[in-house]
This record gives sequence, structure tokens and C-alpha cells, in this order.
Amino acid sequence: MSAIDALGKARYVNLETFRKNGTGVQTPVWVAPDGGELVIFTNGDSYKVKRLRRNSKVRIAECNVRGALKGPWHDGTARFVDDEAGKQSVLRALHKKYGWQMTLADWGGRLRGSKKDWVFIAVRVGGDE
Repeated sequence: MSAIDALGKARYVNLETFRKNGTGVQTPVWVAPDGGELVIFTNGDSYKVKRLRRNSKVRIAECNVRGALKGPWHDGTARFVDDEAGKQSVLRALHKKYGWQMTLADWGGRLRGSKKDWVFIAVRVGGDE
């Protein structure tokens, strides 16, 4: 099984992004497989987005909801999904995997008006390129 397959089945993954000084910052996130990549959504004002704008290198590993590792780290490269078709593909993949929970997050984002600020990220895992 490839890293994309294994991580795509995980309920949560720990996404590690890097500060200017090289220190890693780990954040547990939802992830879904989509076209050979792992896709994530987050608020555009989050620090992980700011770190990714400076450095696209990431590490990713299966974890629990609190971020405790359940599997090995995998090196990867992240990119922002900016085109509308790509964003819709990410949302479909997340809805397919997380069902009612993603529907609730989607609804909550619309209600609060924060959905317009969502950023979509695709991660290509090294070795699965």
C-alpha cells in the first residue's frame, strides 16, 4: 500500500509545516485522497498557510485527533489549490470521506461567513510522485 493510500484512509493526519528558522510545527487535520494527492482545507488566516507560502516542504503522518502519532512521517510538498474546479474536487473528496461531519463544517462555514476564507491545500508525498 502506498503512503497516499495509507494516509488517505487515516481519520486524522499530522501536518508539519516549517517556520523561517526551520522549526517544525505540527497540526492535526482532516485529509482525503484526491487524484494521487492528499487534500486539506483550512482557514486562510492560519499560521500553517503563512508558513506554507514561504516553504512548501511538509511532513505528514497518521495521528489521532490530538496529534499523537500513529504511523511514520512522510516527506512531501504542498501546493495551494486556486482554481475553482480544483477547489470543488477537494470539497467532493472531503465530503466523500467525512460525510455528515464535512457537511456540518461546510454549513458552519457558510453560516459564519468564514467559508469564503477557506484555503485548499494538496500534498504530494515523496516516493508517490
